[in-house]
Amino acid sequence: MFLITFILGGNKSGKSDYALEIFSKYSGTKCFIATGKARDMAFREQIMVHKKERDPSIPVFESGTDLHQVLVKARKDYEHLLVDSLDFWLFSCSELANGEQIVGEVVRLLSEWKGPDLILVSCEVGLGPLAMSREVREFVRGLGGLNRRIAAIADEAYLVAAGLPLTLKK
Repeated sequence: MFLITFILGGNKSGKSDYALEIFSKYSGTKCFIATGKARDMAFREQIMVHKKERDPSIPVFESGTDLHQVLVKARKDYEHLLVDSLDFWLFSCSELANGEQIVGEVVRLLSEWKGPDLILVSCEVGLGPLAMSREVREFVRGLGGLNRRIAAIADEAYLVAAGLPLTLKK
């Protein structure tokens, strides 16, 4: 039986660490799917830190808007997948005219998921003040909607706050 685990948290909340902790307990073939693309030096450095923290024996696929294709390919060869992070992926999709279609295709794929075990990581947003810019408000609404859709599909869901995982769905 396969399992979809969804892990939410704020920026630097420990959500990726918690996902890696769960992922490390799996035996069998594993693949890490990274969605973040460095657009500035600070983010490039953050990605390098994450790379150093991961087990070097686990293959890493980098995904942009092609997450659907990467998931389909990876599920053929691996028993466990970790996708970090849906918010970066959604941001990439939001820059495309057909971004909503791409998001819908991935949500459909996940709603019909037949394995392997899958851990999905995403930022939880909207807990703070309402953003002043229209673009940020639209992204927050879009990510909140995506997170709700994924949480409904997931078998387990956790919110990580201050490094502590809180069970939302089990």
